[in-house]
Amino acid sequence: LSSLTAQLYYTFGSCNDKDWEKEVMFLPASDSKKLEKKRRPGKVGSIIGLVVFTAVLALMIGLMVWHFHYRRDSKMKMKMYSGAMHITNQVFDNAYDNPNSTQFKALAKQVATQLRNIYSKTPPLHKFYVDSTVQAFSEGSVMAYYLSEFHVPASQEATVDSTMSTINDIISKQQRSSNLQGSLVFDSIVTSAVDSRMFSKASFQRYSTRLVSDQSQVIDSPGFPNYPYPSNTAVQWQLRADPGSVIILNFSTFRLEANCQNDSVKVYDSLAPIESRLMAEQCGIYNQNSFLSFLSSGNVMLITLVTNEEGNYPGFRAFASQVAKANSKATTCGGALSGMSGTLKSPNYPNYYPPLIKCEWTIQVPANMHVKLVFSKFMMSVGMPNSCLKDYVQVNDEKLCGDLPSNTVKTSNSNQMTIVFYSDASHVDRGFNATYSAFEPTNPCPDKFLCNNKRCVNIALRCDGWNDCGDSSDEKNCQCDSTMISCKNGLCKPMFWKCDGVDDCGDKTDEMNCGKTAGEFACANGVCILEKQKCDQKDDCGDHSDETDCGRMSTHACLATNYKCQNGQCVTKENPECDGENDCEDGSDENTCGSKHPIKTSRIVGGQDATEGEWPWQVSLHIKNSVHVCGASLISESWLVTAAHCVQDEPKMKLSQPGTWEVYLGLHSQKQLDKAVKRYLKRVIGHPSYNEYTYDFDIALMELDQPVKFTDTIRPICLPSATYVFPVGKSVWITGWGATREGGSGAMVLQKAEVRIINSTVCNSLMNGQITSRMMCAGVLAGGVDACQGDSGGPLSSSIPAGRMFLAGVVSWGDGCARRNKPGIYSTVPKFRAWIKEQTGV
Repeated sequence: LSSLTAQLYYTFGSCNDKDWEKEVMFLPASDSKKLEKKRRPGKVGSIIGLVVFTAVLALMIGLMVWHFHYRRDSKMKMKMYSGAMHITNQVFDNAYDNPNSTQFKALAKQVATQLRNIYSKTPPLHKFYVDSTVQAFSEGSVMAYYLSEFHVPASQEATVDSTMSTINDIISKQQRSSNLQGSLVFDSIVTSAVDSRMFSKASFQRYSTRLVSDQSQVIDSPGFPNYPYPSNTAVQWQLRADPGSVIILNFSTFRLEANCQNDSVKVYDSLAPIESRLMAEQCGIYNQNSFLSFLSSGNVMLITLVTNEEGNYPGFRAFASQVAKANSKATTCGGALSGMSGTLKSPNYPNYYPPLIKCEWTIQVPANMHVKLVFSKFMMSVGMPNSCLKDYVQVNDEKLCGDLPSNTVKTSNSNQMTIVFYSDASHVDRGFNATYSAFEPTNPCPDKFLCNNKRCVNIALRCDGWNDCGDSSDEKNCQCDSTMISCKNGLCKPMFWKCDGVDDCGDKTDEMNCGKTAGEFACANGVCILEKQKCDQKDDCGDHSDETDCGRMSTHACLATNYKCQNGQCVTKENPECDGENDCEDGSDENTCGSKHPIKTSRIVGGQDATEGEWPWQVSLHIKNSVHVCGASLISESWLVTAAHCVQDEPKMKLSQPGTWEVYLGLHSQKQLDKAVKRYLKRVIGHPSYNEYTYDFDIALMELDQPVKFTDTIRPICLPSATYVFPVGKSVWITGWGATREGGSGAMVLQKAEVRIINSTVCNSLMNGQITSRMMCAGVLAGGVDACQGDSGGPLSSSIPAGRMFLAGVVSWGDGCARRNKPGIYSTVPKFRAWIKEQTGV
């Protein structure tokens, strides 16, 4: 048979397709009977053939299953699970604080052994289990914190996760069915998968600190404050307090990358990184006024820092201390309240409330009255969307959670109200601040309008076009008089908003019938011209709006409204500079841009504290050896832009002279001048056309006596070109240390507020015809947000899609501060671009 096979192989192997029939031949057999086809196979042969066939088939199926299933899972993934178990048949020994002590090692070995026994008896786990290590012990009776390592195929990962989530039930069953003599007894255990970033870094460090009464322990990120924290690093700080105490953690400095997926700090109510005990994960930039402060539920806490390969920042400094739980105002809450009014707040407010706490208040007012509860702030961690399964505040029978609008109101149907505050084991928030008052059920808002949300507002605010209630109920079912716009949706809006380019009605009623007919173009100033006059290289509108956004490059000579490239080309596209696109062939529209807005990332009336370094071009101008007087903006290493009215001489003070001033850059708080960069002035240049009566041409320049070095907190703002247009309705930012209210005192911490640009025609009407073409109006016409005394000369900052920030305006003047229908007035920087270039070269 072998010779026959060889001959056939040789013959077939030597043939070509065309020679197939010629080359195939059969050799004569020596015994023809042996090759005759039999009528049926023998029984033995059939059985053997069937067995062989079955074996081959099984082998092939096995190989296919192995290839498509097991081989796919041959790459094992390391999974780490962190856990905490409460050991009830052991007493805490102080030696357990020391991982090198004999006592620690002995108990740790017991815990590891018992965990191995537990996993070995759990089918979904035993095949993948590697080892367990104890991280720490703490009081009560003994809490053991451990890590368990598994090597898990991808297909089994979900099963292992699911089994580990029920490990407490599994252990309880095993303990009930086994002999406990000589074993550790657990009455609870929590576990969860560890953040994979924690054990995938090139560097890992762990520190352990025992806190002492009446002392604060400083905790710095690696390298702080001299160097940025290192890349590709994981660090843990284990904090322990005395039994019966809780830990307070306050961050005085916090400057990390803004994306928590790259760099982040986590705070755990535990000594191990158990995600079900995670209080918060933080990144970005916070300052001392951000109340980044945490409180543990017991006497342990864990802080972790994880960084990626790039984008390292200064890091953080925190102070940890302990306080007796029974005596801490931050952890005590609830009680009986009575009287006509009062206040209540969540534990540790405005800092983060602790986990695992429940408080109950009962409020009782006189028998003929009902209770009104007003939440000025409400921020509660929420689990599932639209549910209050985690942390909540229960008012009578209604549960509240998440973030509620300011001044949310809840009322009772009797003279009593019960409020319950509850937080679970993880993810804390800042909580709430509330006031209660008694009211007569028949007259809940004496001499005021009752909103649908139970708020009370001045009756004069009814149907005035502003949403004073917060739910617009004061603006519904109104009869609009002749001085109001009657919106199709039933709202009434002030007539001066008609045709201002902003949809104030919400259904565009106020922007309809604005004079434009078929074949006409509506100019930004309200004038209508023929459609064919648009983009004809002539200013037919009178405000150049018909010659903007006419395409990119022009073959004609540049108009005053066009952007001119360095190579002489003309761009008719509106606002081409620094928009992320090369509109000039030489790229000159993109290569003169300043810094992007940093991470983050007169007191501004109605504003809020700015984050440190958030507005690095903001400058504080002081009279020498005195207080803050005006603001300014940094536009280069040596030059500032401010208001001309800030540098006008007074009878006893020569404000136009550089020797009068001192300048603070990179400043955040007026109480911390020593942290800022101080400079003096070489020159002060007020605009020669400044009019002290009308505030027209209200702009000035200042040259520093020596250049400044740019840092995270000192950086220039971009200057717009002379043709740049800031559209009506655009949101812009005002910043400064000015007065908190009209006639009030200045702010210590830099303030910020968002306003919007207002149509110049509307603004001129509101300001009695005092607006010139060099002035820009911005504000909130409802009032309450504005620049004020001391903000003068500061920036009106505007962001653009490419992320750059432009100096749109300079704080100039206003009719009071934050009054209704009285916007702030700013010097329009594009109008002065040529003058700035002429004087500074910038």
